[in-house]
Amino acid sequence: MKYNFLIILFFSLSFSAQNLPKEFVYLKTIDSSIKSELRYFSNNNFIGKPIDGYEGNCVIVTIETAKALKKIQHILSKKELGLKIFDAYRPQKAVNHFVKWAKVLQDTLKKAKYYPTVSKSELFKQGYIASKSGHSRGSTVDLTIINLKTGKELDMGSPYDFFGQKSHPFSNNITKKQRENRMLLRNIMLSNNFKPYANEWWHFTLKNEPFPNTYFNFPIK
Repeated sequence: MKYNFLIILFFSLSFSAQNLPKEFVYLKTIDSSIKSELRYFSNNNFIGKPIDGYEGNCVIVTIETAKALKKIQHILSKKELGLKIFDAYRPQKAVNHFVKWAKVLQDTLKKAKYYPTVSKSELFKQGYIASKSGHSRGSTVDLTIINLKTGKELDMGSPYDFFGQKSHPFSNNITKKQRENRMLLRNIMLSNNFKPYANEWWHFTLKNEPFPNTYFNFPIK
């Protein structure tokens, strides 16, 4: 009976994940202590529903990105802090979903929470939605810092995926403490081979990423 159980468990584990392209890895296999809240796998995002291509609640990145995140996690843990990932590898079909949604101007279900001061018709022009994303190359991550004891996110002054000036890393519309928290995240990412994005305090891309011109489309599962 025990033998049969082990066989079932083996096949269950074997089919719970996919064979990833070379140089990609599930982040948990490199550092299982890094927390995640994959927003596009849920309804808690700017569209209000799960996004195409997100078929599992798992974080996928290139191996070099995973190793860099592991190092950062180790540094932060000495201060009883840690990383929390909102998004990492993003299939092209998910980006296509964003583009399709952005063209339906009457669909503003989450406007009050995510883009209260920006007209949906301006999302393309202002760079919040694009037909290509660095996330699809596998070395870009959206993340924040949490208190390891409480699991609570540090106050960054604006929510993840908030479309507006307040999300710009150096926004003047935040408190001193919120700015310090943003700079803590920014500085540790910069010092560990990541480059930031001008419009979003949470968005970083690995320098010398292995696939600078390749946009992948395999699902997250």
